[in-house]
Amino acid sequence: MDATGDAEFVSEIRAARRLPPPVVARAIREAAGVSQSRAARQIGVHRLTLLRWETGTRAPNEAHRSEYARVLDQMRDAVNP
Repeated sequence: MDATGDAEFVSEIRAARRLPPPVVARAIREAAGVSQSRAARQIGVHRLTLLRWETGTRAPNEAHRSEYARVLDQMRDAVNP
């Protein structure tokens, strides 16, 4: 693995560790006043995918985990500046 690959790997691990439990993720989105549709578009997934993440029936795959964590961080920051 090269330096870029190592950095991406570490970033993915950090993102996975940053993800709150599904019920907390939903609370963050709702507190920010963001609809599931809007949040899903921002992440790049279908609204039903986000619904499944928020209910805990599915978890984000590696391709979406970092972006989901980033969007949740932005929403949390908007609520708690």
